[in-house]
Amino acid sequence: MTDLIVVGAGIVGLAHALAAARRGKRVLVLDRDARANGASVRNFGFVTVTGQERGRVWQRARRSAEVWREIAGPAGITVEQEGLLVVAQRAEAGAVLDAFMATDMAEGCTRLTADQVAALCPQASAPAGGLHSTHDCRVESRDAIPRLARWLATAHGVAFRYGAAVVAVETGAVRLADETRLEAEAIVVCPGDEWAGLFPEICAEERVTRCKLQMLRLAAPGWRLPAPVMADLSMVRYFGYAALPEAAALKARLEADSAEALGWGIHLIAVQSSDGTLVVGDSHDYGPTPDPFAREAIDAAMLRQYAAVLGRPPAVVERWTGTYASAAGHSFVRRPADGVRLVVVTSGTGASTAFALAEEVIGALFASEREVA
Repeated sequence: MTDLIVVGAGIVGLAHALAAARRGKRVLVLDRDARANGASVRNFGFVTVTGQERGRVWQRARRSAEVWREIAGPAGITVEQEGLLVVAQRAEAGAVLDAFMATDMAEGCTRLTADQVAALCPQASAPAGGLHSTHDCRVESRDAIPRLARWLATAHGVAFRYGAAVVAVETGAVRLADETRLEAEAIVVCPGDEWAGLFPEICAEERVTRCKLQMLRLAAPGWRLPAPVMADLSMVRYFGYAALPEAAALKARLEADSAEALGWGIHLIAVQSSDGTLVVGDSHDYGPTPDPFAREAIDAAMLRQYAAVLGRPPAVVERWTGTYASAAGHSFVRRPADGVRLVVVTSGTGASTAFALAEEVIGALFASEREVA
């Protein structure tokens, strides 16, 4: 009999498959689609450690980045970029970075002057300097997710069934839409933002909604970023910075001079692919069922943020939207039945934290009945 059935082949589901396979468990992964097509492949592929919420979330991000680096080579996944450059354009942003450097999260980080930022990234405008971190890394998510799945199958014997819609879950078994019943010692359900079919009452209790984002791919600019880039708007969104007292002044300044970007939930992230193209984003729009339409005004606002930090943007060569589950807190793990866990990352940080979260869940599931908070 299968030891573990994982429902969902996005990054959270694959992370649980890996954690179980590393414990010698026989794993079957089920997904209703023909391939991963949700938030896991519609993002930056940016494994963000620096700026994550202080404490457990930050620790999960550090561990997850370690796992990405452990498996990248064996799985044939290229780590496209290492580290993170945070650019400070306003004096208030510089004060936030100074405060951040006084915390335990600053290990492995260097506070940079404006001249040092210019030496590292000549394109970047950083009047208040910046911060460079060595913790973060970036993969090409649309390639990394299928490569990870193939490696789990070939190297760890994980079985996959795509086009298999799970309609019911109970202790020891799942039932598919075609009435097939599959049994396992344990079941982990990782539905992302598709909560209507399985355990909708729990998602309602957790007040889960959706976040829609817009993303852009820009033509290769003819130069290379030294690392993924963030800027001032990120410091009022990522709790590792935003929870610092100094962030209040930065937020007030941004509300005065960047109200449009704040209103659309924009904060600049720019990463670079092996072909030189840049992935740039993103925006945030919340609702139970966000509309599927991308707004040109939002794309234009994101490009204005890019221009302010990195200069004239190259031509847009690709546009897309994505959605992810959103709720207060980083994630939740619930026990709908004995031997069953529902795991949802509700902060858009699946790529950054799922490997560590999965190790916690699988460890508790197979070692004892101790639950993960």
